[in-house]
Amino acid sequence: MSGTPTEPAPVYRRVLLKLSGEALMGEMSYGTDPVRVREIAAEIATVHRRGVEVAIVVGGGNIYRGLAAAAEGMDRASGDYMGMLATVLNALTLQDALEKANVTTRVQLAIPISEVAEPYIRRRAVRHLEKHRVVIFGAGTGNPFFTTDTAAALRAAEIHAEVVLMAKHGIEGVYSADPRKDPDAEFIPEITHKEALTRGLAVMDSTAFALCMDNQLPIVVFNMAGGDNIDRIVSGERVGTLVRT
Repeated sequence: MSGTPTEPAPVYRRVLLKLSGEALMGEMSYGTDPVRVREIAAEIATVHRRGVEVAIVVGGGNIYRGLAAAAEGMDRASGDYMGMLATVLNALTLQDALEKANVTTRVQLAIPISEVAEPYIRRRAVRHLEKHRVVIFGAGTGNPFFTTDTAAALRAAEIHAEVVLMAKHGIEGVYSADPRKDPDAEFIPEITHKEALTRGLAVMDSTAFALCMDNQLPIVVFNMAGGDNIDRIVSGERVGTLVRT
């Protein structure tokens, strides 16, 4: 008697997903595409139902792109604070979509906005994850001059995530050069932190990358547009590029 094949057990228990703001745009030039947000929420919900603890850091490029003209010539710190507020909007948008997918979600912000979300408290974030709630970290690190990549690496280290999942918009992983500019760029399926740093490959910004390397945090760089790539990664499939010590 044939039966349905059992789903493989997840190879990761706790992951940190870094979502760019551009991933929420869909085909729009800036802003948020509700259909794309629902698709991302559904993909996260699938992984969450398998027992994987999911924390998320979301960028703000989709909103900040529309503010770029207003920020031109502005002091760098002020512009960065505007970007942090853009990530708060994205965090709340994603929280709403996840809760509509029946996933209990908490938003924690590095800049206190008590009427909107919890302040970031490491132990509380870990407790939420242990209670099987998705936690979304907004407002970056709370400091100007640091990117949301750095926030992702920092939060991953703080909550003891087993891997950082770097979701890219339309790029399959790490290449020897920018594949959008160089047609001869070669895809790299696996590389060490040290080799990526030596070769100057654009995995994430240098501060974030150094944090991951120092804490021996593996990074999987993959295309978010794959539909089920997060589920495949937590199942142990090779998707995108693996960066490890």
